[in-house]
Amino acid sequence: MDLRDYLWLVGRRWRVIVGMTLLGLAAAVGITALMTPVYQARTRMFVSVRERGDIALAIQGNQFSQERVKSYSQIIAAPVVTGPVIARLHLPLTPAELATKITTSVPADTVLIDVAVRDRSAATARSIADALDRQFIESLARIEASSAASSPVAVTVVRPPDTSGGPVSPKPPFNLGLGAALGLVLGLAAAVAWEAFDTRLRGLEDIQQVCAAAPLGIIGYDPAARSWPMTALSAGRSVRGEAFRTLRTNLRFVDVDRPPRTIVVTSAVPAEGKTTTACSLAIALAEAGMRVALVEGDLRRPSIATAMGVEGAAGLTDVLTGRAELSDVLQPWGSSDVSILAGGPLPPNPSELLSSAQMTSLLSQLRERFEFVILDSPPLLPVTDGALLARISDGALVVVRYGRTRREHLERSLHSLTSIGARVLGSVVNMAPVRSGSGYGYGYGYGYERRAPVPVSVPDQGAGDPARPEASTAPPSR
Repeated sequence: MDLRDYLWLVGRRWRVIVGMTLLGLAAAVGITALMTPVYQARTRMFVSVRERGDIALAIQGNQFSQERVKSYSQIIAAPVVTGPVIARLHLPLTPAELATKITTSVPADTVLIDVAVRDRSAATARSIADALDRQFIESLARIEASSAASSPVAVTVVRPPDTSGGPVSPKPPFNLGLGAALGLVLGLAAAVAWEAFDTRLRGLEDIQQVCAAAPLGIIGYDPAARSWPMTALSAGRSVRGEAFRTLRTNLRFVDVDRPPRTIVVTSAVPAEGKTTTACSLAIALAEAGMRVALVEGDLRRPSIATAMGVEGAAGLTDVLTGRAELSDVLQPWGSSDVSILAGGPLPPNPSELLSSAQMTSLLSQLRERFEFVILDSPPLLPVTDGALLARISDGALVVVRYGRTRREHLERSLHSLTSIGARVLGSVVNMAPVRSGSGYGYGYGYGYERRAPVPVSVPDQGAGDPARPEASTAPPSR
């Protein structure tokens, strides 16, 4: 992943990142509010060696002090000093517990010892620091003194204990900053992990990795598609209509030597927009002056009749079972060159019907009468009907819903087609994000204005017929 990919990831997962950052900030606020304030008393001592005015002895004494002062800083927290301090102040602590409250440091190239004492009470911290100074001086004198002479070391307190600076812990600004930073890091990690485990297809590169080819069509998401009639494509100035015209053109170049005429439109799972795609593709082909047959190939949950506003009581199953002739159940759609073969009664054995010799013969009849035959089939993963139809047709168009279809679902769908010798014509991306008002992936500023759709008459089935939906009803996303 390069920088652009990471920026794209942040833009897509910003809610997770912001949420984790706020969560870290809230945790820091809660922890800070629960923490007990801790005060610190600091003191400083100066260590020197007594000398009698001789410069050479003074230099030697200073070197002696610098060598010893590091050892002295360790003695301050030793039991020889902390024990008497506990007794003097009547502290409910052991020497080891008191030592944990004491911190010593020696500035480089100096004979100074800095002592810091921390406690929940400012007065107690100050009292301990003062007692430590006194007891250390007394203890050091006994340690350094020989049997014949007094200690040559002199220790002077140059900065008495002070706690006027307020509590040193907690530090709200630091804690809040740390909490927000940790939340941000966790949010970024969660976003990366989510993206790694999220196999939904969202880009052309993702789809090409599975299909090994660019999609034949990219249909932009249009929130008004549900309220527009199918005849919105005939308006001629919609982005959605232009996308289907592009798909129509690309289909002609899939195989110049063997152009597909009988096309199965399917998808991996339901609700990916295959029915809408099949209906719109049929209309787009008819706009180019071609005779098109739109066939309901989903005999389990048929929706072509509802989507196109025609009668669905008689249709494909009647022809396959010999109860009707093809010409008896084909329905013209308005004044266009689209003829619709609805599903008819639901059969108990749809897979057997669709893979029968009668179905193969029916497709041959339709190829003789029409230039294109578009079949809307069931999804590939739940049932085998779509793969069976694709095997006896010229190929299948697999609809991929942007941001919903998963990589593994598409891979399994393509495998189900190729494993039985069916031809995969390509994929169609549905509900892709629209950019710059001119369709997915285009930023030239050359688009189409959205205008009211131009209605096209549909077959009149009688006023008030409950089987006929309103003309403004779009097909469901299936």
